[in-house]
Amino acid sequence: MIASCLCYLLLPAARLLRALSDAFFTCRKNALLPKSSSSQVEGDFAMAPRSPDQEECEGLLQQWREEGSSQVLSTTNEDPLADKGLAQSSLGLLMDNSGEQYVASEAKWSSAQLSDLRAAENLDEPFPEELGEELQPEVEGPLWAAVPVQTGPQYADCAVLPMDTSPLGEQWQEDPAVVAWSIAPEPVPQEETPMWSFEGLEQLQPPLMEIPYHEILWREWEDFSTQPDAQGLEAGDSPQFQFTLMSYNILAQDLMQQSSELYLHCHPDILSWNYRFANLMQEFHHWDPDILCLQEVQEDHYWEQLEPSLRMMGFTCFYKRRTGCKTDGCAVCYKPTRFHLLCASPVEYFRPGLELLNRDNVGLVLLLQPLVPEGLGQVSVAPLCVANTHVLYNPRRGDVKLAQMALLLAEVDKVARLSDGSHCPIILCGDLNSVPDSPLYNFIRDGELHYNGMPAWKVSGQEDFSHQLYQRKLQAPLWPSSLGITDCCQYVSSCHLKRSERRKYGRDFLLRFRFCSIACQRPVGLILMEGVTDTKPEQPAVWPKSVLEEDTSALEPVFPRTIGTIQHCLHLTSVYTHFLPQHGQPEVTTMPLGLGMTVDYIFFSADSCENRSRTDDRLVRDGTLKLLGRLSLLSEEILWAANGLPNPFCSSDHLCLLASFGLEVTAL
Repeated sequence: MIASCLCYLLLPAARLLRALSDAFFTCRKNALLPKSSSSQVEGDFAMAPRSPDQEECEGLLQQWREEGSSQVLSTTNEDPLADKGLAQSSLGLLMDNSGEQYVASEAKWSSAQLSDLRAAENLDEPFPEELGEELQPEVEGPLWAAVPVQTGPQYADCAVLPMDTSPLGEQWQEDPAVVAWSIAPEPVPQEETPMWSFEGLEQLQPPLMEIPYHEILWREWEDFSTQPDAQGLEAGDSPQFQFTLMSYNILAQDLMQQSSELYLHCHPDILSWNYRFANLMQEFHHWDPDILCLQEVQEDHYWEQLEPSLRMMGFTCFYKRRTGCKTDGCAVCYKPTRFHLLCASPVEYFRPGLELLNRDNVGLVLLLQPLVPEGLGQVSVAPLCVANTHVLYNPRRGDVKLAQMALLLAEVDKVARLSDGSHCPIILCGDLNSVPDSPLYNFIRDGELHYNGMPAWKVSGQEDFSHQLYQRKLQAPLWPSSLGITDCCQYVSSCHLKRSERRKYGRDFLLRFRFCSIACQRPVGLILMEGVTDTKPEQPAVWPKSVLEEDTSALEPVFPRTIGTIQHCLHLTSVYTHFLPQHGQPEVTTMPLGLGMTVDYIFFSADSCENRSRTDDRLVRDGTLKLLGRLSLLSEEILWAANGLPNPFCSSDHLCLLASFGLEVTAL
């Protein structure tokens, strides 16, 4: 900064000094040159001794050279041709031959004198060997570099520095040149790698080379088949029927377009259905599960593309679209070479006239019989119940989510119940729109929930609305008895009431309901007709007097109700621990608005260990259904490195869940 200021101040002074000195030297030359003849001038340059006039003239030439070396500050923002003309005029006045003062040519100069002049010029004005050479770091002040100044042929006799033979010097050899000096332009900094700066964070430098998405999103397979269970027995000690199950929310295209603000971070090309469909099918081919449970399956895409493609892969598919005007639903696909279908039960959560169940979410429950290879002989395997659902998203309506889950559990209880009252192995999976350790999650895992007085937003734990003044709270009973579901999440018909507790309906009891009290009232605006409408009907004598006052609510099915508590007896446990001990971070299955959370689950029927730790891999005691392995999930940090979800590698806003199970094979 200081050097720049000095340049702006000294440049005008240098130009003024140069003009004055040129005028002064011109006047002196005009006064001195007439005193000597042309022959004397030639002899002065060729022989010695020299007269005072000759010495003065030669001194003027030397002074001009010294002046040129001392006045190095040249104007960079002015026209360089003006400075070049000024230097040529001053030099031309000294060497001009008008008036027959002297004639100088290279032939009349002795080689010794010419070499002396060149040596003196080199000593007075040190010049680097290469014109583009960097100056030494200890030199202070502005950087300098040589620039050529074109001259005419009449000045070829002046001292000229030897030109470099480098490619840069070859550009200057087109015309004779006298080297002058100019302020070198500031060095252009080399292009640096762009830095990403965020407020409150340190600068983040992008990687030097692009890392493929499949390396960033690499997921390990965790094998439990050789690990001992809680009783110390290895999982492979007895024959097993092994299979794999995948649960995947594949993101319906209609829903993505309706909520396009959630996907602004994605390139439009990777959001097209054709691109996403190819990626999804490649993922199905890669993992090749035996059972496939899908959520957010758009109906037209299912019938036109997904179902035909999955059928070619060897799957048999069942689909249930959401009720109302919704265009997506749930699908369960299985390989008929591994399973035989026993029954399929779609579940609709919408109940007309019931505000608690006025949403269009659905579920799908299948009962599958494993097909054992013939080589095992006379053996049997228990059937498998598979349930798939997508629960309501609204974080404020936890009461609706609990009621929907109660309906699904009641259907699972009915389908999976065996003749002896027990249940066959169960797998429940899907998008439950609830985070781990939330009341809804704990209800599925622990089998019991005290909900009376609980804020509705707290059920799923997705968001915190405690700051709001008005909060919907759950009241007991959560649903009316007319729904036909008990507080144990069972259908009333499945409660197996004792015969003595069942109501007996005889002919006389039913005849009591032929009439009602409204039949004894005259309608408004009734036209009086003699013998027809002119009399008021009287209550028949055979009617019991208590029938009009009888409470009709007592006619509803009678079953025990608990106060503010719901339960189930399916003994479900999550496949995943929801924590990554190697990273010290929670697992993530989706990233809405860049916030990672877990809302997708695979539950299976197994008994929980008594002493379980959050970092343990084995949290359950294997029963009939054993967990043999699972596909690890990722952390929020890793998904951030891949630009979130969806991305070019993963074409949904959810990660797929994959687990391997084993069913006990018993000999007959």
